[in-house]
Amino acid sequence: MNKSKLAIGLFVAGILTVVFGTIIVFVGPIIIDEQIVKNLVIDPKNEMSYTMWKDIPVPFFMSVYFFNVLNPTEFLAGEKPMVEQRGPYVYRKRIQKQNITFHPNDTVSYLEYRSYFFEPSMSVGNESDVVTIPNMLVLGAAVMMENMPLGVRLLISTTFKGFKEGPFLTKSVGELMWGYDSKLVDFLNKWFPGMLPSTGKFGLFSEFNNTNTGLFTIHTGKDDIRLIHKVDSWNGLTKLTNWKTPQCNMINGTAGQMWPPFMTKESTLPFYSPDACRSLELVYQREGIMKGIPLYRYVAPKTMFANGSDYAPNEGFCPCRQSGLLNVSSCRSNSPVFISHPHFYNADPVLLDYVQGLQPTEDEHGLFIDIHPETGVPLNVSIRLQLNLYMKMVSGITETGNISEVVMPMIWFEESGYIDGAILKTFHTNLVILPMVMVYMQYCFIGLGLATILGAVLLHYREKLIICERTVIPDAKVSTSPSEQTPLIQDHVD
Repeated sequence: MNKSKLAIGLFVAGILTVVFGTIIVFVGPIIIDEQIVKNLVIDPKNEMSYTMWKDIPVPFFMSVYFFNVLNPTEFLAGEKPMVEQRGPYVYRKRIQKQNITFHPNDTVSYLEYRSYFFEPSMSVGNESDVVTIPNMLVLGAAVMMENMPLGVRLLISTTFKGFKEGPFLTKSVGELMWGYDSKLVDFLNKWFPGMLPSTGKFGLFSEFNNTNTGLFTIHTGKDDIRLIHKVDSWNGLTKLTNWKTPQCNMINGTAGQMWPPFMTKESTLPFYSPDACRSLELVYQREGIMKGIPLYRYVAPKTMFANGSDYAPNEGFCPCRQSGLLNVSSCRSNSPVFISHPHFYNADPVLLDYVQGLQPTEDEHGLFIDIHPETGVPLNVSIRLQLNLYMKMVSGITETGNISEVVMPMIWFEESGYIDGAILKTFHTNLVILPMVMVYMQYCFIGLGLATILGAVLLHYREKLIICERTVIPDAKVSTSPSEQTPLIQDHVD
């Protein structure tokens, strides 16, 4: 009887264990998702996630490559330019948010400052290395003045000669990056303030060092996690004015550092880039794993820099040239500057025919972001872009010589960073190990419950069998006990 009660108890316990394991199957993911939402919201109370958003402890680096012109004299005479890639010259990038202000409508405003510090140990060469590139002030201005009266063009050419500005610059990497002494630049800043992007020395990156990217206002995700990190406004604007169509002027997506959680393979990565003066969007390419953490890789679609003829929605970014180029002159003081992928990767092949020395490959020149889909946090980032100058011969400006019409690559750069160390370990523990433990727990409970139920059933039938064996009298067994008619003494006859 005691074993029967034990079997019943085990059966009930097994049922409860299976029910509990089944509940974990359905409730576990909900609990995990709720914890993700709770910890992702931009809130000073969420110490770890808020610190990661505010100070970005992940090391970021910018690697810069120059296209050194090997035949400037022949190029000026009309021959095809020949370039060699020099670099990388690597800079550690420090990012810090300041003037952080939370608003009642669940948004937060901030200014993000960036600073660059040269890393000799990671570089191939020093900032003192000398390279030759086209003089953007001269050749860019020549194109801008192309439709001016001849007298104006002659005056411009005379001005260049007076300030000893030629068609090419041979300067150190540091000077080209952060600024060099130029009497022409000093003259323009004094008499025509605002004509140049920076008020000090003229350098390719002088306006990006120790400066901010503008006033971003983004959603905190407190009211709706689907909106977290999405840009509400930039410099007070909810749309741009640089481009020709409402679609191209839209400020879409996030600020490019994090995205809303619970992404699928159909999700895209839209973000607004002040440096590109437009919104960009990456698309899913493939799954991957980084040190045990599952990720999705997102890349630039071929349509990102396609012209309006090849991709109609981009018509608003025109006037366009070949596909693979983004004309950013409207937000770069009208200078004929174009952005592309490095080495004209994913661009019209004709661009490669104009310049010798380019060899585009996806591995070296394609941009990507590896992102953890459950949280929207990037684990590995590599943004690669190229700065190009459109140049041609302009009559009246002798500095342009007989230059053939060309979109000339100047430099390309890669901004990269990845989560590692203690941050990656914490990330792995909270978002991989703990959910995995919960998954194993649900199967363990269900398995244990089923095993307990099976054990209870076996115990029940075993006990029943024993009872049956004790109560059944075999048919073949005959009783030999004495009766009242049996004599006490029996005679035996031999």
